[in-house]
Amino acid sequence: MNIEDEFGRRRGELLAHCYHMLGSLHDAEDAVQETYLRAWRGFARFERRSSVKTWLYRIATRVCLNALAHSSRRMVPSALGAPGTDPDDLEPRIPEASWLEPFPDLVGPDPALVVGARQSLRLAMVAALQHLPPRQRAVLILRDVLVWPAADVAGLLETSPAAVNSSLQRARAELARLAPHEEEIGEPAEPTRRALLDRYADAFERADLAALEGLLTADVRWEMPPVPTWFAGRPDVLRLLRAKLLPEPGARVLVPTGANGQPAFAWYVRDPDGVHRAHTIQVLTLSGARVRAVLAFHRADLFDAFGLPGTLRHPQPAAARR
Repeated sequence: MNIEDEFGRRRGELLAHCYHMLGSLHDAEDAVQETYLRAWRGFARFERRSSVKTWLYRIATRVCLNALAHSSRRMVPSALGAPGTDPDDLEPRIPEASWLEPFPDLVGPDPALVVGARQSLRLAMVAALQHLPPRQRAVLILRDVLVWPAADVAGLLETSPAAVNSSLQRARAELARLAPHEEEIGEPAEPTRRALLDRYADAFERADLAALEGLLTADVRWEMPPVPTWFAGRPDVLRLLRAKLLPEPGARVLVPTGANGQPAFAWYVRDPDGVHRAHTIQVLTLSGARVRAVLAFHRADLFDAFGLPGTLRHPQPAAARR
């Protein structure tokens, strides 16, 4: 395999690695581009003491650490304070650069190429990673996601294996405090999962609050970056949906997609001209046969990364897609 093929084959997993580090698809794409530029420029000096894959990961990690030295961490609304209770009292939007971004499944790596890729890419896990200091974050990703030996991580970070192991212990402890337990992020098996998503899309499109009530867990969370206000618990989430979802036939359409190894929907809203336009990417966390959390990214600019059009002229409602 020539070097061009090797570089091309590694792009997806490098993108996932940089996304783990940076919490943003756009920042990860920039980091991978910078990684390849540095690799091409330095290839003549590459002595093949390691594999091309390891060499690229070393460059990518350093690029990400450099980027994190000049940027703030990506957050979700629930990391900023207590939930709200009044849907008519939403805080002003905070600039988009502050927020975690979803990672479209279509640009991700083959999960077989990266140990633990699917679980480690889940939004709750990536959000928790953003709380770790950059070098500690790198240690945890390299050791627990990519399964690098401590000596190799120490060489990359110019420290000792003992220091790497100490940093790893602290990172694991913090992640255990912040991230959900395994049983909390387990999804139902098919066909239960498919039926749940079909019922959710149909109820949401019709603004059927009674149906939605039966589909949400008691402790459901609803977050809407870049809106910092978020809602927790079924009564407050339903209060939000009742205030924001107008019960007009055809007012909204959900198109199935996927992000971070989780089910997701692209939400289109009908404008006065009759055209449905991109509005929000919803990423769902399922628990059993119910929806436990929704991260609704109010970012129409994300649709292109998901391979989705900005408008739907002849949308098909969820009930007709069954």
